[in-house]
Amino acid sequence: MESHTAIPNHPHVPPANRHQPVTSYRIQLSPSFTFHDAQAIVPYLRALGVTDVFFSPILQAAPGSTHGYDVVDHGRISTELGGQEGFEAAADAIHHAGMHLIVDIVPNHMAVPTPLYHNRALWSLLRDGHDSLYFSWFDIELSDAGDGLLMPVLADRIGKVLTNGDIFTDSIVIPGESEPSHVIRYGDHVFPIRRGTESLPIAQMLDAQFYRLAYWRVANEELNYRRFFDVDTLAAINVENPEVFAQSHALIIDLVNRGYIDALRIDHPDGLADPREYLRNLAQATGQVWTVAEKILGTDEVLPSDWPCAGTTGYDALMRLQGLFTDPAGLAALTQSYVELSQSTETLTNMEIAAKRQIVETSLFAEVDRLATLLAEICHSDVRLRDHTYRAIHNVVTELVIHMDRYRAYVVPKERPHPNEERVVRSCAERAAQELEADHLETLEVVVDILLGNEIGSAGRTHEAARNEAIIRFQQVCGAVMAKGVEDTTFYRYTALTSANEVGAGPDTPTISPDDFHAFQQQQLRTWPVSMTTLTTHDTKRCEDVRAYIAQLSHHHDEWLSLLGRMRRLLNDEERNEIDGQIEMLMWQTIIGTWRDNAPIPFDRLSAYLLKAAREQKTWTTWTQPNSNAEQTLLTYAQTAVESPEIRELLADFMNRIEPGARAMIVAQKALHMTMVGVPDIYQGEEITQTSLVDPDNRRPVDFASLQQLLARLESDGLPAHPSIDEEKLWVTSRLAQLRARTPQLLHAGYEPLPVSTGYALAFARMYDQTPGLITVALRQNDPALATHSVVLPEGQWRNVLTDEEFSGGTHPIADLLGRFSAAVCERIS
Repeated sequence: MESHTAIPNHPHVPPANRHQPVTSYRIQLSPSFTFHDAQAIVPYLRALGVTDVFFSPILQAAPGSTHGYDVVDHGRISTELGGQEGFEAAADAIHHAGMHLIVDIVPNHMAVPTPLYHNRALWSLLRDGHDSLYFSWFDIELSDAGDGLLMPVLADRIGKVLTNGDIFTDSIVIPGESEPSHVIRYGDHVFPIRRGTESLPIAQMLDAQFYRLAYWRVANEELNYRRFFDVDTLAAINVENPEVFAQSHALIIDLVNRGYIDALRIDHPDGLADPREYLRNLAQATGQVWTVAEKILGTDEVLPSDWPCAGTTGYDALMRLQGLFTDPAGLAALTQSYVELSQSTETLTNMEIAAKRQIVETSLFAEVDRLATLLAEICHSDVRLRDHTYRAIHNVVTELVIHMDRYRAYVVPKERPHPNEERVVRSCAERAAQELEADHLETLEVVVDILLGNEIGSAGRTHEAARNEAIIRFQQVCGAVMAKGVEDTTFYRYTALTSANEVGAGPDTPTISPDDFHAFQQQQLRTWPVSMTTLTTHDTKRCEDVRAYIAQLSHHHDEWLSLLGRMRRLLNDEERNEIDGQIEMLMWQTIIGTWRDNAPIPFDRLSAYLLKAAREQKTWTTWTQPNSNAEQTLLTYAQTAVESPEIRELLADFMNRIEPGARAMIVAQKALHMTMVGVPDIYQGEEITQTSLVDPDNRRPVDFASLQQLLARLESDGLPAHPSIDEEKLWVTSRLAQLRARTPQLLHAGYEPLPVSTGYALAFARMYDQTPGLITVALRQNDPALATHSVVLPEGQWRNVLTDEEFSGGTHPIADLLGRFSAAVCERIS
């Protein structure tokens, strides 16, 4: 393969006057880990070798927020995190240490908090209606009376709640105001009263507001504002409006211009009306600081080249790294076992379709119905399209959003769609057509033409506002259905090998070959050379180390399936038969992935995870209709399993056998992550091994004091003769982070695969001006014949930065080069 070198003045590389991150370290801020706490670990992060500290959202969030994505005030830094003073002190400390700061921002939505007045923009809108200064902020339908903005907060239907006297008026001083205001109270909820309606009887008063209090179950069917996925407490904002963009980004832009923030991460741009236009506005406002977008790409999807950003947050890299270390030879046996245990022969594709259909019919019904209603109104208003009925249009829209094979297409109103985007929509329509009645196929053609911005119906109506709105809403709904139907449903149902069920990946792409990995790297170098790469984030379903242990089941499938049978036979037959097979398979794999030091994780963590997974599965229990008896049966079964002395002994023996492979994968994938094309991001605490599962488990506190002590000991004494896996991972991470810090030119280095004599390993060189400057060799899995295999090093003298051993160019046994590790990273000695 040819060598590829990053192009100078690349369109997706920041300009020379803007900072370019080299290695980032993600910190999850919260009331229990504030700016002050972050400032305290700056010396540790500097010693570790990272160049950029990466903060989760810093703006004022809803009361009690533990993650910061539920912003209530764009003009204020979170008081709970330390406020403006605390932020500036932390940023100054980071900069004084020679590092830089990346900040995560949330442009798509704001929180609908309790009490509501914490979101002053939404409070103003619901009090003042069209007279509110924030009238243009929210993507909602506002009515003068009766059917205003739906607030589905009531525990019962409103008639019963009124009869019980649970809704009443009060007078309070709203924070930030000096005079008392009349308000409506319901439990902990507080709502504004429209001026001039204060003296009305309570029922008439409610009917006269710009909002409608409703039973919480009404939300899925009648919600009339755009949400973040199906979360009622996160309302979307119209950031495409220049005024809203300017107001909601003023503080962040000011902090960039004043030098406190050096780079940005954008949360969920697919929820926006036009991600490309948003990124253009942001680039112009910030002087093109390095910006990455949380874009989840399909298997064969690439980031649109006209997005003015540095790339993605790295899920595309995660999928390739994970897939390298999964053995395809074991997948058939694992799948067969899954089929036997789950009694499900449904294909993955059909399972995804069924899950998305369930989402469309339940939690996202309101969004799909709103889109269908809009399209029906468009057709009804045009005499040439009037005979396309609401029912036909609703069926068509349903099948289109279900059969979209990625988060969304990118069709911009008033622009001719890019051929690739048009192909995505038309391919989706071809699949949808297979599920539609013959009489609805013509309606499908009409809807697709509207969604592509084509002229259809009466002349001169192509770019009407309603048609443009339909184009945007279709794309936004598709992303929500994909996220909820696949990541948050199918991933908990298809549990043959759960290490593959990861954001940006999935059971359809469990493995990749070294050639595919090399091809991806060379493509990235040409197109997105400084995109972020990652192994773990705050959104991953399980952390990199848990996945590494679960992935070993593909290498030890026969032993694993034999063990699984033995463990199940030790448990009560009656109880076992009551457990859903899909969730049981996930349970056992979770125990394997998190087993450490001959013991499972604390049961409170395991039970919380299993309960969340079961409800996300949405087959025998759900969040809205929990099956308490069945849930308790699952938790009792899990507790019996992890507390059984016989099962613990069997698991301990099996874990001892897979430990070397898991350890090798943990080290090798970290070496690849730190030397591949792009900017590696280290999630907090992942410089050693973790047992973190899906959020909120992955936001548990990190013991930075112990990490600092461990790093200091390694720096002073070196790696022990018989290191723990935590010592080994921290050694590899710190050596390579420090390497990157002293050779930032690695960011723009070329990439060339190197020949190895076994498929169980891969190797590549990073090129400086067409000359190899850094070499990485990684073992994909243990090879009994490794001693007979070799790798060819380019000419010159090389030093393995993990062992300090030196080698000359030429052919070397892989085992010699690796030494005690499963990876080698060799730096040219000049």
